[in-house]
Amino acid sequence: MNTINIQELEKLDTEKITLIDIRSPEDYARGTYKNAINVAAGDLSRVPRGKPVYVLCYTGENSIPVVEELCDMGFEAYNIDGGWRTYLRLYLERVIKSDETAKKTADIERSIIKKFRKNIWCRFTKAVQVYDLIQEGDKIAVCISGGKDSMLLAKLMQEIQRHGKFPFELVFLCMDPGYNRDNWQIIQDNAKILGIPLTVFKSEIFDTVAAIDKNPCYLCARMRRGYLYSKAKELGCNKIALGHHFDDMIETVLMGMLYSGKIETMLPRLKSQNFEGMELIRPLYMVKEEYIKAWRDYNKLHFIQCACRFTENCATCGGGRGSKRDDMKELIKKFREETPLIEENIFQSVHNVNLSTIIGWHKGSEKHNFLDDFQK
Repeated sequence: MNTINIQELEKLDTEKITLIDIRSPEDYARGTYKNAINVAAGDLSRVPRGKPVYVLCYTGENSIPVVEELCDMGFEAYNIDGGWRTYLRLYLERVIKSDETAKKTADIERSIIKKFRKNIWCRFTKAVQVYDLIQEGDKIAVCISGGKDSMLLAKLMQEIQRHGKFPFELVFLCMDPGYNRDNWQIIQDNAKILGIPLTVFKSEIFDTVAAIDKNPCYLCARMRRGYLYSKAKELGCNKIALGHHFDDMIETVLMGMLYSGKIETMLPRLKSQNFEGMELIRPLYMVKEEYIKAWRDYNKLHFIQCACRFTENCATCGGGRGSKRDDMKELIKKFREETPLIEENIFQSVHNVNLSTIIGWHKGSEKHNFLDDFQK
């Protein structure tokens, strides 16, 4: 296998090579290596002949079989070791070392209040008010995973702390459950660019779930939540804030109905059952993912896609494996083609439940049925 690293690639004259990026068109459009062309892994007939070919994917793993196929087709082909993720790490390191970091941070903060005031800031503050998410004297641990959602949440929480009507404290809590070197560095460098002071702690979650065959993602998520609650309480926090947004909520509603045979939702605020005195809040509850992506792209920000070292080659990160949540995204997309109101209608449906038309429901272990009142 012919392999080249990013530093070696940067020494080459891109006019004398063909560089193909096999990531999704969406990821390619957000940023790629100079002069790279977007070619789907299954459409290599589009690769021009006559020059050596260098193949870029997200991690340097999905590009390996593409390089092998190109070699079988008679090309001189090379795999780019580490892929886009390694290039991104180096890019962010250079931004940090430049003199423009402070200006970029200020521009990012300004965009939230001005450019995205209606679709992000106002929807964020409305959720905080409607669901009474923040009280005076709170100490809130904003949980940073490294993706676009948690990073935007951190900036919004900073802004409302600065300009809010009453004082409260923030801790920007970031756990390293066993990230690879590139992902961990990308998270920390993005935090510096955004002006987010991280409080970092380590765990061994990835090693713990490595040997789990059934539902490792579910176990990992539960363990991560527990570690975050525990650390937040140790730091004197009474709440943790997570970056779940509007789309996460309506997808959860559909997943419950279609896959679990129940109607439930992702609450904007709930009390912890295992950590007394602790609450979980979701301040992005009314913010749509399309606007989070728009904010990210407007500011030319590049966050990690999936930090888990076991699933980073899944379908959403350039691989071949989807999820039930991905299915829900596609279903909602199809519904949206029929009516643009579909998302808001799903959202409002769980705010407007008519119990007189429901066959059965329960609150905790207490079960009810429409026949309970039918004979009265």
